[in-house]
Amino acid sequence: MNRGQQRYIFDRIRKRYVALTPEEWVRQHVLHYLIDVAGYPSGLMAVEKRIPGHSQSRRADIVVYDPDLQPWMVVECKAPDVPLQEDTLMQIAGYNFPLQARYLFITNGHTCWLCDGHAHPPALLNQLPPWPGSQAST
Repeated sequence: MNRGQQRYIFDRIRKRYVALTPEEWVRQHVLHYLIDVAGYPSGLMAVEKRIPGHSQSRRADIVVYDPDLQPWMVVECKAPDVPLQEDTLMQIAGYNFPLQARYLFITNGHTCWLCDGHAHPPALLNQLPPWPGSQAST
């Protein structure tokens, strides 16, 4: 959908059209992958979730909750031209400090880092874990 020169895309989690920025393009692709390919339930996801204890401007791109409604994965999306660096890992670690999610997932649409946030130091993983409410995790 277009409004003037600005393009918009429908966000199925927020249930509204949002401006299609390069970062939003990555976020929407990640959401579709998590829901349609990995089988994570859309009803247990939040987009641009305000981080408790932080200012209004501190928001996680995506938070996936477990069956007990506890944060299970935090996703940070960057625009495709933004390289993933240590400061990106520090950003998501700061978001996760009050959330205490098990997994941290960072992507710019080209590169992905997936970490076990409970390991010290955080351990890189090779694939997305099954959502804890799925048959694969039992």
